Amino acid sequence: MSIEYFDKLAELNAAEITFAVATVIKITGSVSAKPGAKSIIDGKGKTLFGWVGGGCAEEAVRDASLESMRDGQIRIVSLDLDDEILGVGMPCGGTMEVYVEPYLPRPELMIVGHGRIAEVLAQLAHTVHFSITVNDSGADREAFPMADRLITSDPDFSQMKVGPQTYVVVVTQHKGDQHSIKKALEGQGPYIGLVASAKRAKLVFEYLLDEGIAPEELKRVHSPAGLDFSAMTPEEIALSIVGEMVTIRRGGSGKSMMDLKEVCPT
Repeated sequence: MSIEYFDKLAELNAAEITFAVATVIKITGSVSAKPGAKSIIDGKGKTLFGWVGGGCAEEAVRDASLESMRDGQIRIVSLDLDDEILGVGMPCGGTMEVYVEPYLPRPELMIVGHGRIAEVLAQLAHTVHFSITVNDSGADREAFPMADRLITSDPDFSQMKVGPQTYVVVVTQHKGDQHSIKKALEGQGPYIGLVASAKRAKLVFEYLLDEGIAPEELKRVHSPAGLDFSAMTPEEIALSIVGEMVTIRRGGSGKSMMDLKEVCPT
């Protein structure tokens, strides 16, 4: 494989851009692409590098790449290049299999606050491949050794940059929660969690309503944060929150797998 291919991979990974790599893994008959041929497709379906075949084969691989980038799943695309009925027929004939692998930038977990729940939350989220940012004046490397970034001087939360892949969990449990939640709502992140008692959460929501935040916007805030584990300890609470984050990220239901996939005969 050429140095240009690896340079392009390094460039895209450094920029944390979503893309997919399509690789021809098997051919039969007269096919223009050869086994090992690769192409890199970006999140809009544009080919950034390489070639795995032209015409309708290229279209089918692009569509599969876009699907893989949406759901994070690897795909093997089987193309019958003689089959005009399926819309991928080509004059050259033959068949081809293409392995499509998505490369997704790590989502970011931004923790606002410190304490045992925050520490375990960072550890668990790091384990499931989130990058970790901690925004709290009391945060340090001893408590958050796996953090990619520590923000320890941000009284007005101006350094809270909430992107489309930023998951925010507020665990401060003191004055200021309403300001950090308001800042999180300014972004388009997929998840905002507030760890607070029902009484405290109600006060935060009432403040935000008075500040002009629409009720529909407040529905984006998960409070209590986490799935229903009947969690009691900081570790259990953190696990329930990470479970909820992964459910949202992967488009899961949050239901028991046993209820979804029947194995035991009835």
